[in-house]
Amino acid sequence: MPYFIKELYLTLQGEGAHSGRPAVFCRFTGCNLWSGREQDRTTAICRFCDTDFVGTDGDHGGRFDTAQDLAETVAALWMGAGHPYVVCTGGEPLLQLDEPLIAAFHQQGLEIAVETNGTIAVPAGIDWVCVSPKANSKVIVTSGDELKLVYPQLGAEPQQFEHLDFSQFYLQPMDGPHLEQNRELAIRYCQNHGRWRLSMQMHKLLGIR
Repeated sequence: MPYFIKELYLTLQGEGAHSGRPAVFCRFTGCNLWSGREQDRTTAICRFCDTDFVGTDGDHGGRFDTAQDLAETVAALWMGAGHPYVVCTGGEPLLQLDEPLIAAFHQQGLEIAVETNGTIAVPAGIDWVCVSPKANSKVIVTSGDELKLVYPQLGAEPQQFEHLDFSQFYLQPMDGPHLEQNRELAIRYCQNHGRWRLSMQMHKLLGIR
């Protein structure tokens, strides 16, 4: 199957447990909780997304007809020492990320992370699974490495997810006009609920992608 990619780029992971780690971001087009079009935002399940995942016009984006082609392009962007690392994101990457692509990434020596909304089953072979639940959606991925909850979300309160089988739990203040207030709320919640850690969007603070 072909893969439709919005953009590919080398950066530092800005969020969660791997914050600060060099990574190639592989942003897939499409999402099952929002079309990505502004005219649909008010009726979408997820209304706060700050990412452009429509089309294939970003850096190194395009249609890749084989898993090998995409994996080789990702690997060629890696310029750092250490273990090559790809973060599969979107949109919702699990609409496209499949076992042939996972195998192709591994053949290129890439460690694979996925950032998903948790509504689609995770294929075998992914090395790091980060789930970011969204209100009014059914989370079926109930285990993984990292649960990263954008906070606050009415209908997706942290206590709903504490029983799930994840190694680490993060609250990430929702960006937007109320960011400062949301940051204070997240800090206070983490201070009073020891299971949760604060995740900041460090790439935005540093002015990188």
